[in-house]
Amino acid sequence: MLKEIKYLIFLLFISFFIFFTGKYYFSDNNKKNSFRSLSNIDKKIDIYSEKLPVLENDTKDIIQYVEKSNKDKKKKFNFWKLLD
Repeated sequence: MLKEIKYLIFLLFISFFIFFTGKYYFSDNNKKNSFRSLSNIDKKIDIYSEKLPVLENDTKDIIQYVEKSNKDKKKKFNFWKLLD
């Protein structure tokens, strides 16, 4: 009997928690506050992006291409001769 009452109290506590959490989450006040914070973040990003310095490109012609053909003779190594 005591075990069933304990489970009933746990069930009521969990259901009240879910109910009040959902009520707060879907309230108009919460939706307004979340929209305001999102718009404030966008404004802060715009202000911060205007203050960023623009760096000059110093990587122009940094890559040098080397023309090398695969037809070069490669020295063939023999394993047993290397041991000698």
